[in-house]
Amino acid sequence: MREVAFIKQNKEKWLGIEQVISGKMKKNPDELSSLYINLINDLSFSQTYYPKSKTTIYLNHLATLIFQKIYKTKRVEENKLLSFYKQEVPLLMYQYRKYLLYTFGLFIIFVSIGVISSHYDRDFVMIILGEDYVNMTLENIRKGNAIGVYESGSTWGSALAIIKNNLTVGAKLFIYGIFAGVGTIYAFAYNCIMLGSFQYFFQTQGALSQSARGIWIHGAFEIFSMIIEAMAGLILGASILFPKTFSRLNSFKIGFKDSFKIFLSTVPFTIFAGILEGYVTREALKMNLALNLFIIFGTLFLISYYYIFYPFIANKKYNSNNFEKLQ
Repeated sequence: MREVAFIKQNKEKWLGIEQVISGKMKKNPDELSSLYINLINDLSFSQTYYPKSKTTIYLNHLATLIFQKIYKTKRVEENKLLSFYKQEVPLLMYQYRKYLLYTFGLFIIFVSIGVISSHYDRDFVMIILGEDYVNMTLENIRKGNAIGVYESGSTWGSALAIIKNNLTVGAKLFIYGIFAGVGTIYAFAYNCIMLGSFQYFFQTQGALSQSARGIWIHGAFEIFSMIIEAMAGLILGASILFPKTFSRLNSFKIGFKDSFKIFLSTVPFTIFAGILEGYVTREALKMNLALNLFIIFGTLFLISYYYIFYPFIANKKYNSNNFEKLQ
């Protein structure tokens, strides 16, 4: 069958599924199951005869959305919070995995801009970080304590202030996506350029290893969460710019719901990063190097596993040839 005929034959059915996904049409769990099975059959046919076509991409996206709809409708015994982190977020990360790749690409570009700018313009770090902060850090480096700034203030007071600031930054990265993603890119660029210039500044002062031992104790969670939050903002922006077959409003509703869940998933990591920064980072140069590296690489492994590797496992477990579990 020619692809045009295939589309014409099934167009009304697919549009009806879109109505169900958007909430304009109500279906009970059995009807949803029937729709999903029919859609999977269409997807299998399309993958066989039109493997690289936009129709296949569209049907795959539609199948993912209705599968998630079924999970919401189906009664489950599992704790909702556990289900959120165990299934919903990983499946969304798999669905939008290309956006994570794009965000990592932007991260590397913007951090590199910070490094290169600081290399060719020694005053650049003053502009980005502020003259007072730079002078204070230089004084700490002269005293042999490059991360002395983290030792100021009380532990709990510092942790609360840091958590509040990081949650605010993350919320901005996400919600600025409403400006077609441009706001997210601007805010993300500023933070990444700051990171690049900050680390290069320590390199020029011969204190990079000292700073890394302190900064990356909390930085693995904090920076990785920032990347995921920016990813959520880009998803939100893309839902406005690229509605595909949905109306722009319905596309925005779906994009906002999915991206908000991804953003929300970073909150525990952001809070824990603030606790580490308030309580542990100040002790970085005093603690055993092995323990220091264990915390850094342990936190990096945990968050990268959850957002990069586990989504593929979750997709295989919950979303691939596994529909019989819903019956």
